[in-house]
Amino acid sequence: MAKRPRVAVVFGGISPEHGISCLTAASVTQAIDRERYEVIGLGITRDGAWAVMPGDEVAELQVRDRQMPEVTAGPAGAAADVVVPDQPTALLPMPDLTEVDLAFSVLHGPFGEDGTIQGMFEMLGVRYVGSGVLASAAGMDKHYMKVVMAAAGIPVGPWQTLTDREWTTDPDACVDRVNELAFPVFVKPARAGSSFGINKVSSSRDLGGAIEFARRYDPRVIVEQGFVDARELECGVLETSEGPQASVVAEICAATDSGFYDFDAKYLPGAEVHAEIPADIPESVSARIRSLSVDVFEALGCEGLGRVDFFLTNTGELYCNEINTMPGFTTTSMYPQMWAATGTDYATLVDTLIRQGLNRRLGLR
Repeated sequence: MAKRPRVAVVFGGISPEHGISCLTAASVTQAIDRERYEVIGLGITRDGAWAVMPGDEVAELQVRDRQMPEVTAGPAGAAADVVVPDQPTALLPMPDLTEVDLAFSVLHGPFGEDGTIQGMFEMLGVRYVGSGVLASAAGMDKHYMKVVMAAAGIPVGPWQTLTDREWTTDPDACVDRVNELAFPVFVKPARAGSSFGINKVSSSRDLGGAIEFARRYDPRVIVEQGFVDARELECGVLETSEGPQASVVAEICAATDSGFYDFDAKYLPGAEVHAEIPADIPESVSARIRSLSVDVFEALGCEGLGRVDFFLTNTGELYCNEINTMPGFTTTSMYPQMWAATGTDYATLVDTLIRQGLNRRLGLR
């Protein structure tokens, strides 16, 4: 019998999105066909240590009592809110990847989704799922993402970027720049995801606190102009042998205390949020969003997969908010749900990404 390709699911990490990555790893691992592939887990603890785990144990990671799972070196039962294997994991500075045929990284956020681990895979000659170094880095950095999209003719909303030096040397000038936008605005870490560090701000007097809060996650902050009563729409892109293809369009409908689609609404049970898939929008708008999603994917040079988010204003204007090069990928996440509604179920989606990754050319592409 031919050797099964060994797929390493890489997850956890040192970013604030550690727990979300664990949930994604569990869903992906459950979906991989064990008759076709050998699966191992490569977890990264919050302090950067690597933990080698059997695939079956990765598949058991889950939310318990509204607490996210975590990669840990401790024995089972070390903490009530931590899901760990029955035995202590083997900690390594970095695992030996020479026997891995494909890395399926589901790391979210900085130091995983931002081109860093993709660069490591490239240096080691390891094939992997998803976008390369440049697309991952640009897709993680909301400022440069918007610069690239605007240069490619993609409609983006007004924004201001505040660097660490600018804020620490002249915060008043930063506030003056932000005041050129129309309120409300959204203050965000420039390089974070899953709604970490975000605040909706309705007046200038609240900017300082929101900027300082965002700076807990990233010293560089982006402030985006909000759109009152805008609809939040999303579209998935999947690379195929015929080029990138777009899914049906979905709409996020969230009723939250924060006034936007925040972390609790995205990941914790009981949130007042639902998705309309497909979105109840005119076919012409759907076609425009699907076309723009592919344009964004190609403008950044993405590979594998991506989820592109839009705002549709009450006057009919369409703005691209961002692309996520490693979107939430649990079975209940928007990206898989959109593809399920398009006709590609979760297991097929995972298998498509694995086969695509195994066939990708090493080196410059």
